[in-house]
Amino acid sequence: MNRRITLADIAKRAGYHPTTISMALRNHPRLPQATTKKIQELAKEMGYQPDPALGALVAYRRNASPKQQAAPLAYVTKWDTEWGWKKTNTHLSFYEGAVSRARELGYKIDHFWLGQPGVSHQRTNEILLNRGIRGLIIASHMPGSDEEPALDWSKFSSVKIDFVPTRLHVHTISNDQRAIVQLAFKKALKAGYRRIGFVLPHWYDSYVNNAWSAGFLTSQLQVPEEDRIPLKFFHTSPGTNSGVPVTEFEQWRLKHRPEVIISYSEFVKSAFEMLQIQTPDDFAYIDICPETKDGSNAGVFNNCTRVGELAVEILAGQLQQNQIGLPQYPTVTKVEGTWIEGESLPKRELATSAANH
Repeated sequence: MNRRITLADIAKRAGYHPTTISMALRNHPRLPQATTKKIQELAKEMGYQPDPALGALVAYRRNASPKQQAAPLAYVTKWDTEWGWKKTNTHLSFYEGAVSRARELGYKIDHFWLGQPGVSHQRTNEILLNRGIRGLIIASHMPGSDEEPALDWSKFSSVKIDFVPTRLHVHTISNDQRAIVQLAFKKALKAGYRRIGFVLPHWYDSYVNNAWSAGFLTSQLQVPEEDRIPLKFFHTSPGTNSGVPVTEFEQWRLKHRPEVIISYSEFVKSAFEMLQIQTPDDFAYIDICPETKDGSNAGVFNNCTRVGELAVEILAGQLQQNQIGLPQYPTVTKVEGTWIEGESLPKRELATSAANH
Protein backbone atom coordinates (compact mmCIF):
# COMPACT_ATOMS: atom_id res chain seq x y z
CA MET A 1 0.00 0.00 0.00
CA ASN A 2 1.35 3.42 -0.93
CA ARG A 3 2.22 5.74 1.93
CA ARG A 4 -0.13 8.72 2.37
CA ILE A 5 1.39 12.00 1.19
CA THR A 6 1.69 14.44 4.12
CA LEU A 7 1.98 18.20 4.46
CA ALA A 8 5.63 17.70 5.40
CA ASP A 9 6.24 15.89 2.10
CA ILE A 10 4.75 18.77 0.13
CA ALA A 11 6.66 21.34 2.21
CA LYS A 12 9.97 19.59 1.56
CA ARG A 13 9.31 19.47 -2.18
CA ALA A 14 7.98 23.03 -2.42
CA GLY A 15 10.49 24.68 -0.11
CA TYR A 16 7.85 26.15 2.20
CA HIS A 17 7.06 25.65 5.88
CA PRO A 18 4.30 23.06 6.58
CA THR A 19 2.16 25.85 8.04
CA THR A 20 2.27 27.66 4.70
CA ILE A 21 1.29 24.44 2.94
CA SER A 22 -1.66 24.02 5.29
CA MET A 23 -2.79 27.60 4.69
CA ALA A 24 -2.57 27.17 0.92
CA LEU A 25 -4.63 23.98 0.96
CA ARG A 26 -7.28 25.82 2.99
CA ASN A 27 -7.32 28.78 0.58
CA HIS A 28 -6.25 31.11 3.37
CA PRO A 29 -6.73 34.74 2.28
CA ARG A 30 -3.42 35.87 3.84
CA LEU A 31 -1.40 33.98 1.23
CA PRO A 32 -0.80 35.45 -2.24
CA GLN A 33 -3.04 33.76 -4.80
CA ALA A 34 -0.02 32.79 -6.89
CA THR A 35 1.53 30.95 -3.93
CA THR A 36 -1.74 29.20 -3.11
CA LYS A 37 -2.19 28.07 -6.71
CA LYS A 38 1.41 26.84 -6.97
CA ILE A 39 1.16 24.76 -3.79
CA GLN A 40 -2.27 23.34 -4.66
CA GLU A 41 -1.06 22.26 -8.10
CA LEU A 42 1.99 20.59 -6.55
CA ALA A 43 -0.16 18.81 -3.95
CA LYS A 44 -2.40 17.49 -6.72
CA GLU A 45 0.61 16.34 -8.73
CA MET A 46 2.01 14.48 -5.71
CA GLY A 47 -1.34 12.77 -5.09
CA TYR A 48 -2.10 14.47 -1.78
CA GLN A 49 -5.49 13.66 -0.26
CA PRO A 50 -6.80 15.13 3.01
CA ASP A 51 -7.25 12.65 5.84
CA PRO A 52 -11.02 12.67 6.58
CA ALA A 53 -10.48 11.11 10.01
CA LEU A 54 -8.07 13.88 10.95
CA GLY A 55 -10.51 16.48 9.65
CA ALA A 56 -13.26 14.99 11.80
CA LEU A 57 -10.95 15.12 14.84
CA VAL A 58 -10.15 18.78 14.23
CA ALA A 59 -13.87 19.57 13.93
CA TYR A 60 -14.58 17.64 17.13
CA ARG A 61 -11.89 19.51 19.06
CA ARG A 62 -13.20 22.82 17.74
CA ASN A 63 -16.75 22.03 18.87
CA ALA A 64 -15.63 20.58 22.20
CA SER A 65 -13.46 23.57 23.13
CA PRO A 66 -14.86 26.41 25.25
CA LYS A 67 -17.20 28.51 23.15
CA GLN A 68 -15.81 31.80 21.94
CA GLN A 69 -17.88 34.77 20.86
CA ALA A 70 -20.12 33.74 17.98
CA ALA A 71 -18.81 34.77 14.56
CA PRO A 72 -21.26 36.97 12.64
CA LEU A 73 -22.92 36.10 9.34
CA ALA A 74 -24.77 38.77 7.37
CA TYR A 75 -28.38 38.15 6.32
CA VAL A 76 -28.78 40.65 3.48
CA THR A 77 -32.30 41.60 2.35
CA LYS A 78 -33.86 44.15 0.01
CA TRP A 79 -37.60 44.58 0.63
CA ASP A 80 -39.74 47.71 0.51
CA THR A 81 -39.19 48.13 4.26
CA GLU A 82 -36.50 46.78 6.56
CA TRP A 83 -38.63 43.99 8.02
CA GLY A 84 -41.47 43.87 5.46
CA TRP A 85 -40.40 40.42 4.30
CA LYS A 86 -41.33 39.03 7.72
CA LYS A 87 -45.00 39.46 6.82
CA THR A 88 -44.58 36.58 4.36
CA ASN A 89 -44.45 33.29 6.22
CA THR A 90 -42.06 31.74 3.69
CA HIS A 91 -39.42 34.42 4.15
CA LEU A 92 -39.85 34.48 7.91
CA SER A 93 -39.27 30.72 8.01
CA PHE A 94 -36.11 31.08 5.91
CA TYR A 95 -34.78 33.55 8.45
CA GLU A 96 -35.77 31.53 11.50
CA GLY A 97 -34.08 28.45 10.07
CA ALA A 98 -30.90 30.40 9.39
CA VAL A 99 -30.83 31.93 12.88
CA SER A 100 -31.38 28.57 14.56
CA ARG A 101 -28.75 26.68 12.57
CA ALA A 102 -26.23 29.51 12.89
CA ARG A 103 -26.54 29.34 16.66
CA GLU A 104 -25.96 25.57 16.61
CA LEU A 105 -22.81 25.98 14.51
CA GLY A 106 -21.32 28.78 16.59
CA TYR A 107 -22.38 31.73 14.45
CA LYS A 108 -24.86 34.55 14.85
CA ILE A 109 -27.00 36.27 12.23
CA ASP A 110 -26.79 40.04 11.70
CA HIS A 111 -29.48 41.53 9.46
CA PHE A 112 -28.55 44.10 6.79
CA TRP A 113 -31.19 45.92 4.76
CA LEU A 114 -29.94 47.23 1.42
CA GLY A 115 -32.77 49.76 1.29
CA GLN A 116 -31.49 51.77 4.25
CA PRO A 117 -31.83 55.48 3.34
CA GLY A 118 -28.50 57.21 2.87
CA VAL A 119 -26.48 54.00 3.08
CA SER A 120 -24.86 53.02 -0.23
CA HIS A 121 -23.84 49.50 -1.12
CA GLN A 122 -20.23 50.65 -0.86
CA ARG A 123 -20.84 51.83 2.70
CA THR A 124 -22.55 48.53 3.51
CA ASN A 125 -19.47 46.75 2.16
CA GLU A 126 -17.25 48.79 4.49
CA ILE A 127 -19.47 48.06 7.50
CA LEU A 128 -19.39 44.33 6.78
CA LEU A 129 -15.60 44.29 6.58
CA ASN A 130 -15.16 46.49 9.66
CA ARG A 131 -17.32 44.10 11.67
CA GLY A 132 -15.25 41.14 10.56
CA ILE A 133 -18.11 39.58 8.60
CA ARG A 134 -16.91 37.18 5.90
CA GLY A 135 -20.08 35.20 5.19
CA LEU A 136 -23.16 36.57 3.43
CA ILE A 137 -26.64 35.10 2.99
CA ILE A 138 -28.48 37.00 0.26
CA ALA A 139 -32.21 36.57 0.91
CA SER A 140 -35.68 38.11 0.68
CA HIS A 141 -35.24 40.46 -2.27
CA MET A 142 -38.45 41.99 -3.61
CA PRO A 143 -39.63 40.61 -6.95
CA GLY A 144 -38.27 42.96 -9.57
CA SER A 145 -35.25 44.04 -7.48
CA ASP A 146 -32.95 42.13 -9.79
CA GLU A 147 -29.96 44.42 -9.46
CA GLU A 148 -26.89 42.63 -8.12
CA PRO A 149 -25.78 44.17 -4.80
CA ALA A 150 -22.69 46.28 -5.48
CA LEU A 151 -20.48 44.52 -2.93
CA ASP A 152 -16.88 43.40 -3.26
CA TRP A 153 -17.61 39.70 -3.63
CA SER A 154 -13.90 38.84 -3.64
CA LYS A 155 -13.89 39.54 0.12
CA PHE A 156 -16.75 37.25 1.08
CA SER A 157 -18.13 33.74 1.03
CA SER A 158 -21.76 33.93 0.00
CA VAL A 159 -24.93 31.97 -0.71
CA LYS A 160 -28.39 32.97 -1.93
CA ILE A 161 -31.84 31.87 -0.79
CA ASP A 162 -34.18 31.66 -3.80
CA PHE A 163 -33.29 33.01 -7.23
CA VAL A 164 -33.52 36.79 -6.87
CA PRO A 165 -31.36 38.66 -7.74
CA THR A 166 -30.90 36.39 -10.76
CA ARG A 167 -27.75 38.18 -11.92
CA LEU A 168 -25.88 37.15 -8.79
CA HIS A 169 -24.22 33.81 -9.52
CA VAL A 170 -23.53 32.21 -6.14
CA HIS A 171 -24.55 28.89 -4.61
CA THR A 172 -28.34 28.92 -4.27
CA ILE A 173 -30.67 27.16 -1.83
CA SER A 174 -34.37 26.98 -2.61
CA ASN A 175 -37.56 25.01 -2.21
CA ASP A 176 -38.12 22.52 -5.02
CA GLN A 177 -41.16 24.29 -6.45
CA ARG A 178 -41.33 22.13 -9.54
CA ALA A 179 -41.40 18.91 -7.51
CA ILE A 180 -43.94 20.43 -5.09
CA VAL A 181 -46.46 21.02 -7.89
CA GLN A 182 -45.74 17.62 -9.40
CA LEU A 183 -46.43 15.98 -6.05
CA ALA A 184 -49.70 17.92 -5.69
CA PHE A 185 -50.78 16.88 -9.20
CA LYS A 186 -49.88 13.25 -8.53
CA LYS A 187 -51.91 13.21 -5.31
CA ALA A 188 -54.90 14.73 -7.11
CA LEU A 189 -54.76 12.00 -9.75
CA LYS A 190 -54.40 9.32 -7.12
CA ALA A 191 -57.47 10.67 -5.33
CA GLY A 192 -59.48 10.27 -8.53
CA TYR A 193 -59.53 13.77 -10.03
CA ARG A 194 -58.99 14.46 -13.73
CA ARG A 195 -59.61 18.15 -14.41
CA ILE A 196 -56.91 19.87 -12.37
CA GLY A 197 -56.49 23.65 -12.43
CA PHE A 198 -53.58 25.76 -11.24
CA VAL A 199 -53.88 29.48 -10.44
CA LEU A 200 -51.24 31.86 -9.14
CA PRO A 201 -49.91 35.39 -9.68
CA HIS A 202 -47.48 35.74 -12.57
CA TRP A 203 -44.75 37.31 -10.43
CA TYR A 204 -44.90 34.35 -8.04
CA ASP A 205 -43.78 32.06 -10.86
CA SER A 206 -41.14 34.34 -12.38
CA TYR A 207 -39.63 34.85 -8.89
CA VAL A 208 -38.51 31.20 -8.90
CA ASN A 209 -37.40 30.86 -12.53
CA ASN A 210 -40.84 29.61 -13.61
CA ALA A 211 -40.48 26.44 -11.56
CA TRP A 212 -44.15 26.42 -10.50
CA SER A 213 -45.46 26.47 -14.06
CA ALA A 214 -42.83 23.94 -15.18
CA GLY A 215 -44.05 21.47 -12.58
CA PHE A 216 -47.67 21.88 -13.61
CA LEU A 217 -47.17 21.77 -17.38
CA THR A 218 -45.02 18.64 -17.24
CA SER A 219 -47.56 16.98 -14.94
CA GLN A 220 -50.35 17.66 -17.42
CA LEU A 221 -48.69 15.26 -19.87
CA GLN A 222 -50.09 12.47 -17.69
CA VAL A 223 -53.72 13.27 -18.54
CA PRO A 224 -55.68 13.31 -21.83
CA GLU A 225 -55.69 16.61 -23.70
CA GLU A 226 -59.41 17.10 -23.14
CA ASP A 227 -58.79 17.11 -19.37
CA ARG A 228 -55.95 19.66 -19.46
CA ILE A 229 -57.02 23.01 -18.06
CA PRO A 230 -54.79 25.91 -19.19
CA LEU A 231 -52.51 27.29 -16.50
CA LYS A 232 -54.03 30.56 -15.23
CA PHE A 233 -51.76 33.48 -14.34
CA PHE A 234 -53.13 36.61 -12.66
CA HIS A 235 -51.30 39.93 -12.82
CA THR A 236 -51.09 41.43 -9.34
CA SER A 237 -48.55 43.70 -7.64
CA PRO A 238 -45.24 41.82 -7.18
CA GLY A 239 -44.28 40.92 -3.64
CA THR A 240 -47.62 41.90 -2.13
CA ASN A 241 -50.32 39.87 -0.45
CA SER A 242 -52.88 40.94 -3.06
CA GLY A 243 -55.51 38.27 -3.50
CA VAL A 244 -56.71 36.82 -6.78
CA PRO A 245 -59.01 39.18 -8.75
CA VAL A 246 -62.43 37.81 -7.84
CA THR A 247 -64.32 38.44 -11.09
CA GLU A 248 -61.52 37.17 -13.30
CA PHE A 249 -61.12 34.08 -11.14
CA GLU A 250 -64.83 33.25 -11.23
CA GLN A 251 -64.96 33.66 -15.01
CA TRP A 252 -62.05 31.25 -15.37
CA ARG A 253 -63.62 28.75 -12.96
CA LEU A 254 -67.01 28.73 -14.67
CA LYS A 255 -65.41 28.34 -18.10
CA HIS A 256 -63.12 25.41 -17.25
CA ARG A 257 -64.99 23.71 -14.37
CA PRO A 258 -61.95 22.34 -12.51
CA GLU A 259 -62.54 19.39 -10.22
CA VAL A 260 -59.59 20.44 -8.08
CA ILE A 261 -57.67 23.70 -7.86
CA ILE A 262 -54.01 23.96 -6.90
CA SER A 263 -52.92 27.33 -5.47
CA TYR A 264 -51.95 28.87 -2.14
CA SER A 265 -54.42 30.10 0.45
CA GLU A 266 -52.96 33.57 0.92
CA PHE A 267 -53.80 34.22 -2.75
CA VAL A 268 -57.26 32.64 -3.10
CA LYS A 269 -58.77 32.75 0.40
CA SER A 270 -60.50 36.14 0.02
CA ALA A 271 -62.04 35.14 -3.33
CA PHE A 272 -63.33 31.88 -1.86
CA GLU A 273 -64.99 33.85 0.94
CA MET A 274 -66.53 36.51 -1.33
CA LEU A 275 -67.90 33.88 -3.72
CA GLN A 276 -69.05 31.73 -0.78
CA ILE A 277 -67.09 28.80 -2.13
CA GLN A 278 -66.90 25.75 0.09
CA THR A 279 -64.16 23.18 -0.42
CA PRO A 280 -64.46 20.34 -1.15
CA ASP A 281 -68.19 20.80 -1.89
CA ASP A 282 -67.69 23.14 -4.87
CA PHE A 283 -64.29 21.73 -5.87
CA ALA A 284 -61.35 20.07 -4.17
CA TYR A 285 -58.35 22.17 -3.19
CA ILE A 286 -54.59 21.63 -2.73
CA ASP A 287 -52.43 24.27 -1.04
CA ILE A 288 -48.85 24.46 -2.34
CA CYS A 289 -47.76 26.74 0.54
CA PRO A 290 -49.66 25.69 3.67
CA GLU A 291 -48.61 27.49 6.82
CA THR A 292 -49.76 24.69 9.13
CA LYS A 293 -50.11 20.93 9.11
CA ASP A 294 -53.50 20.88 10.84
CA GLY A 295 -55.13 18.82 8.07
CA SER A 296 -57.84 21.32 7.16
CA ASN A 297 -56.32 21.70 3.70
CA ALA A 298 -54.47 19.06 1.74
CA GLY A 299 -51.17 20.42 0.52
CA VAL A 300 -47.41 20.26 0.27
CA PHE A 301 -45.52 21.71 3.22
CA ASN A 302 -42.50 23.58 1.85
CA ASN A 303 -40.05 23.01 4.72
CA CYS A 304 -38.80 26.59 4.43
CA THR A 305 -37.05 26.42 7.78
CA ARG A 306 -34.81 23.72 6.34
CA VAL A 307 -33.92 26.02 3.43
CA GLY A 308 -32.59 28.59 5.90
CA GLU A 309 -30.71 25.91 7.82
CA LEU A 310 -29.06 24.60 4.66
CA ALA A 311 -28.02 28.10 3.63
CA VAL A 312 -26.02 28.40 6.85
CA GLU A 313 -24.56 24.90 6.55
CA ILE A 314 -23.33 25.49 3.00
CA LEU A 315 -21.97 28.93 3.87
CA ALA A 316 -20.20 27.55 6.95
CA GLY A 317 -18.55 24.91 4.77
CA GLN A 318 -17.24 27.60 2.45
CA LEU A 319 -15.87 29.61 5.36
CA GLN A 320 -14.14 26.59 6.88
CA GLN A 321 -12.41 25.94 3.56
CA ASN A 322 -11.71 29.64 2.94
CA GLN A 323 -13.65 29.58 -0.31
CA ILE A 324 -13.86 33.31 -0.87
CA GLY A 325 -15.30 35.09 -3.90
CA LEU A 326 -17.81 34.09 -6.56
CA PRO A 327 -17.73 30.36 -7.38
CA GLN A 328 -16.62 29.21 -10.81
CA TYR A 329 -19.46 26.69 -10.94
CA PRO A 330 -22.46 27.84 -8.87
CA THR A 331 -24.72 25.07 -7.60
CA VAL A 332 -28.42 24.92 -6.72
CA THR A 333 -29.60 22.91 -3.71
CA LYS A 334 -33.35 22.24 -3.50
CA VAL A 335 -35.44 21.12 -0.54
CA GLU A 336 -38.37 18.80 -1.24
CA GLY A 337 -41.83 19.39 0.13
CA THR A 338 -43.81 17.07 2.42
CA TRP A 339 -47.32 15.93 1.53
CA ILE A 340 -50.09 16.71 4.03
CA GLU A 341 -53.40 14.85 3.91
CA GLY A 342 -56.37 17.15 4.34
CA GLU A 343 -60.15 17.44 4.23
CA SER A 344 -60.04 19.62 1.11
CA LEU A 345 -59.04 16.64 -1.08
CA PRO A 346 -61.36 13.71 -0.37
CA LYS A 347 -60.81 10.54 -2.35
CA ARG A 348 -63.15 9.73 -5.21
CA GLU A 349 -64.29 6.19 -5.89
CA LEU A 350 -62.55 5.94 -9.26
CA ALA A 351 -58.93 6.93 -9.75
CA THR A 352 -57.35 7.61 -13.08
CA SER A 353 -55.09 5.02 -14.53
CA ALA A 354 -52.36 7.63 -14.71
CA ALA A 355 -52.18 7.69 -10.94
CA ASN A 356 -51.11 4.09 -10.88
CA HIS A 357 -47.94 4.70 -12.88
